[in-house]
Amino acid sequence: MFRRLKAPFYKYSFTSLSNVLSSFCQLEALKYLSFPTQVLGKSSKLIPVMIMGIVIQKKSYPAYEYAVALFILAGVALFMISEKSSQVDQENETTLAGLILLVGYLTFDSFTSQWQGFLFSQYQMSSYQMMLGVNTFSATLTLISLFLSGELFPAIYFVMQNPDCFAHVLLFALCGATGSMFIFYTIKTFGPLVFTMIMVTRQLIAIILSCILYGHTIGPGGLCGAAIVFLAIGYRIYAKEAERRGKPHQKR
Repeated sequence: MFRRLKAPFYKYSFTSLSNVLSSFCQLEALKYLSFPTQVLGKSSKLIPVMIMGIVIQKKSYPAYEYAVALFILAGVALFMISEKSSQVDQENETTLAGLILLVGYLTFDSFTSQWQGFLFSQYQMSSYQMMLGVNTFSATLTLISLFLSGELFPAIYFVMQNPDCFAHVLLFALCGATGSMFIFYTIKTFGPLVFTMIMVTRQLIAIILSCILYGHTIGPGGLCGAAIVFLAIGYRIYAKEAERRGKPHQKR
């Protein structure tokens, strides 16, 4: 079965390990960062992804891609801060440890999608082959960590004592697997940069939809931030189409 994965099996472990490390750094960083620093860090994911694309895949991006990334960063940060800052009563202070963890999160997270894009382009594999290789290592790492922490057998006992929990776990696994198929398909078809752009803006879109559905209001700062993001995405679509039609765009 593993012979059909096309890429050497060990190369899938890099994605699994970086994904685990990015999640750890992200959750730990929240304890040591102020709210504005958290927002700016999460909003700036496009730039590390572009840098990692240059390092791993030797890519070169047009100048407008850098401009779009900066405008999306500014728009998402403005939207999130204006919508949530009023809800923050006790704010953590930003520490050096928090900044190191934030850099680690951005580095590992950007490496994950770019390495997957590299494997797709290098070995011409399918999304299902990527899922099998990555999830095999992810499941193994999770099993080892549960065993070493002493939580494996209590978790199994809890599920056996609560049969309804097993159905919920299966539903969660099904949703996760379905989401992974869309993630890998997006990375394979459109590239890591487009995938990251979707992930950065999805929270903004979710909040806007929540406001529409539940009758919440969005302040002027939030509206301005959302407008910046959507205008930047619209310009990128226009620039890509113009690039396909042969209009010159200077690359770096």
